[in-house]
Amino acid sequence: MATIDLTEKTAIVTGAGQGLGQAIAARLHFSGANVVINYFEEPTGENRAKALQVADELGDRCVALPADVRQPEQITRMIDQCFDRFGGLDILVNNAGILRDRTVKKMSMREWQDVIDTNLTGVFNCCQAAVERMRHDGRIINLASVAAVIGIFGQANYSAAKAGVIALTKVLSKELAKNRILVNAVAPGVVLTEMGKSIPEASRQAMLAQIPLSRFGDPDEIAKVVLFLASDLASYMTGQTLHVNGGWWA
Repeated sequence: MATIDLTEKTAIVTGAGQGLGQAIAARLHFSGANVVINYFEEPTGENRAKALQVADELGDRCVALPADVRQPEQITRMIDQCFDRFGGLDILVNNAGILRDRTVKKMSMREWQDVIDTNLTGVFNCCQAAVERMRHDGRIINLASVAAVIGIFGQANYSAAKAGVIALTKVLSKELAKNRILVNAVAPGVVLTEMGKSIPEASRQAMLAQIPLSRFGDPDEIAKVVLFLASDLASYMTGQTLHVNGGWWA
């Protein structure tokens, strides 16, 4: 019987203080991995408090570390701290992301750039910082979105960024194969995390009408797919994007 055992593996999950990142961190930890709960340090301290709570709930083999994925020097410092605490890095899950929804006609350059900087450049920054230090047989798992392949009204910035993540995943899979580092992506549909719930109700209902399974996803359903890609069960899979959207797009 196939089982998933990540004992002695170490994972960094960006944006793991809440929502999908929290669910992913919990799944990896439950399977035996050491887990870094990454969070963005903002003035109110709310993100820090959430990340520390997640780390406390998971207990041993878990630590909350700040880093703004837009800032390469902060990512390098987080990886240094990860090595100091756990001795290495095996799994990187690029989950951190934001929404700044608006039609192209009304979207400001700041709204465009903020999403591109976090959701696409942030993934590039984390991958670039990690690849030279990640152990052989490592895993990089990037969170894309159904928006990348269908285009969602009012999400030109988000859809473009997530499409870029899929392309980046394909390129990295080729460049890192020599190091036996596997690079894949997961593209969820709408998942009712804090981000998902921020979508206006009318828009959510319109999306729901297009989903054959007639429901939105649960964070743990996405986390289980990430866990599969992090495991030896996916040992011959790289450069792929797994679409987990209830049949919305296939």
